[in-house]
Amino acid sequence: MLYGICNLSIVPLKANESDTSEMISQVLFGEHFVVIEKQKNWSKIRLAFDSFEGYIDNKQYEEISEEYFILLSNQTPIYSGEIVDFITNAKSELTTIPLGVNLPFYKDEKLQINNKPYFYEGSILSGKSTKKEILQTAFTYLNSPFLWGGKTPFGIDCSGFTQMVYKLCGYTLLRDAKEQAAQGEGLSFIEESEPGDLAFFDNEEGVIIHVGIILNDYNIIHVHGKVRIDTLDHSGIFNTDLQKHTHKLRVIKKII
Repeated sequence: MLYGICNLSIVPLKANESDTSEMISQVLFGEHFVVIEKQKNWSKIRLAFDSFEGYIDNKQYEEISEEYFILLSNQTPIYSGEIVDFITNAKSELTTIPLGVNLPFYKDEKLQINNKPYFYEGSILSGKSTKKEILQTAFTYLNSPFLWGGKTPFGIDCSGFTQMVYKLCGYTLLRDAKEQAAQGEGLSFIEESEPGDLAFFDNEEGVIIHVGIILNDYNIIHVHGKVRIDTLDHSGIFNTDLQKHTHKLRVIKKII
């Protein structure tokens, strides 16, 4: 079995082994994974955090030992807390990083990948947060543009948004909205929900296709063109700009 870690800022995770294939997610700096199958130019991987699978370019990650993989999996995660910042290596070369990258073995502004030192002086996030802090983290992404498969403030999709917000607050959500909808405790009515709970929406075939985070006063923060705030009612999301419902409510889940 092979293992790897992302040593670049943001790497596309593809549906197939091709540069022109659909980007289904992203792998951020410091994320580690199992290499399921390694080919000449591409590797099929399974991320340690959420078990999401896809293809990554062999030039865009570094192999690690099984022992190092286990150490990474057992450490308490520490994430970068700035919208955008940078890390430096021993040669003082800069790597720009977005909010939410993993900082392996971070201590006293130092981290390491495969025993190679890196340095980061920005703010960090670690441990479990309250629901109020989940909302504060969600607002950090406000106005970030929609990007299918994206996980950063520079481009993000609906389930990437909810996953990253909860991840930075110490909780694990799966990658896709329909997978996230299977987590947590179901609520029967909007009135039972609290700010920080998740609302899921389906299409005409009944498939979960969208998710957002419930706010105070029956509002919701979600990704529709950009990370935005709209009104939530029993029918779904009412878009305040378009003055119409854009998403049909299916279920509300309490994650914490």
